[in-house]
Amino acid sequence: MVRNAFAALCVALLPMSLPLPASAGFPASLPSSARAPLAAVPSSAGVLLAAVPSSGGAATAGAPPGVTPAAVDAFVDRYREATGLPGVAVALVKGGQVVHVAGYGRTATGERVTADTPMAVASVSKSFTSLAVMQLVEKGEVDLDGPVRDHLPEFTMADPRAARVTVRQLLDHTSGMADSAFHERSLPLPATLQGAVARLRTARLAAAPGTAFSYHNTNFQVAARLVEVVSGEPFAHYLRAHVFTPLGMRHSGTVDTERDLPGSARGHLYVLGHPFAVPEPAGFGGGSGGVLSTAADMARWLIAQNRGVPSERSARELRAASERHARYALGWELGTTGRGTPFIGHGGDLFTSTADQLRMPESGYGVAVMANTGTAFGDAHAITDGLVALIEDAEPEVPSALPYLLIDVVLLSLTLATAGLAARGVARSRRWAARRTGWQRSRLVPYLTPLALCAGMVPVFRVLSRGRDIAWIQLWYLYPTFMLWLVVAAVACTAVVVARLLGAMGARRR
Repeated sequence: MVRNAFAALCVALLPMSLPLPASAGFPASLPSSARAPLAAVPSSAGVLLAAVPSSGGAATAGAPPGVTPAAVDAFVDRYREATGLPGVAVALVKGGQVVHVAGYGRTATGERVTADTPMAVASVSKSFTSLAVMQLVEKGEVDLDGPVRDHLPEFTMADPRAARVTVRQLLDHTSGMADSAFHERSLPLPATLQGAVARLRTARLAAAPGTAFSYHNTNFQVAARLVEVVSGEPFAHYLRAHVFTPLGMRHSGTVDTERDLPGSARGHLYVLGHPFAVPEPAGFGGGSGGVLSTAADMARWLIAQNRGVPSERSARELRAASERHARYALGWELGTTGRGTPFIGHGGDLFTSTADQLRMPESGYGVAVMANTGTAFGDAHAITDGLVALIEDAEPEVPSALPYLLIDVVLLSLTLATAGLAARGVARSRRWAARRTGWQRSRLVPYLTPLALCAGMVPVFRVLSRGRDIAWIQLWYLYPTFMLWLVVAAVACTAVVVARLLGAMGARRR
């Protein structure tokens, strides 16, 4: 069987996908407030954009030269064939024109993915929340560099420094809130934005406001609640009335929890190279990861960014790097492509789907991708990289599914071997007990290592991922075959220990 080496092997295999991507957010279908008829939209809310194709696979007439719809289709088809990706939606724009919007494959419920299929954009939602806040700043209703508590008195924490947290610090993740001080995923989850703020009353800051960057979803949940309180509208209704409708994003909305995810926004995990549709684990993403959108709508969104929303001045503010993190602005990430071209964007990761948006201001190109496989696989981000390569006239890379397949084969083989060895150990427990004296029976202690590791996986994860929080069930979504092996090993080794101790008790009676 396994002894001390068992624990070492478990720990060695654990970091295969660590750490949890920083952009993991969460979302979920539109609540009644988001579906309600809207009043007239204020003219200052945004610019109505021209309609884009509603069916996948068609480019806008007069599309600009450069990367072509045929090249995009060919790349995505090759990617899906190589990886087994079930479904993905893609938007590609240049300046004020749509180059291509399309859906490929199937949703988790079997429907065809089209350019109008609502899918989760996860932490890409932060860009929308930042825009909502900036609209209120432009109206003079919110002071970007003023304390959050001036606008949101209910924002209280068990840390007096929280009174100094500014609105800007929420949007650039320098508020001092962090997973290391507040376990936002593993603690009981809220059901509303008000509840998300209320559960901070017993939390402390990890750092003084404005002194350190720490990506933390609760920042944007507080920001979304601020929008609700200042505007007097539910956040979902505010986005619909002041962002989605003015931009012509007819099929977009936002939600709070995984319970309301429509079938089109649910996703998959790969096991043995095959995608399996699974429900998103429990999570809260209001403001931080709750937007649902389509390829056609994301094309409109990207074009709006090229035009500057809500204004050129505010757009520059939104995309100015934080003083504490040169690669993060206000709900936007900053970086350069493989060829050194500057871009702004934001990734998004759920446990069963991923998303990405990217804009290259110098060329005017913009890309948005939504894939229905989870954060452990990074399909949306890899496809975005491939499309950027096409834009830059390079050959896009298509990853192989072989490494994941080999890992699953190894771990499932270990699971079967562990179960078989455990059955053998239980069957021979009396013989084992008869040959061991009391001190020799202490050798059973290492067999409890898998049980201890299984029970302590969340703190182990926090250590290995440098403080990122996670719920135990969510580990199954990141490492399904590893967790299966670990649980089987914990049960198997415990069964052997119990059987051998019972055997020892029987031998003593005799």
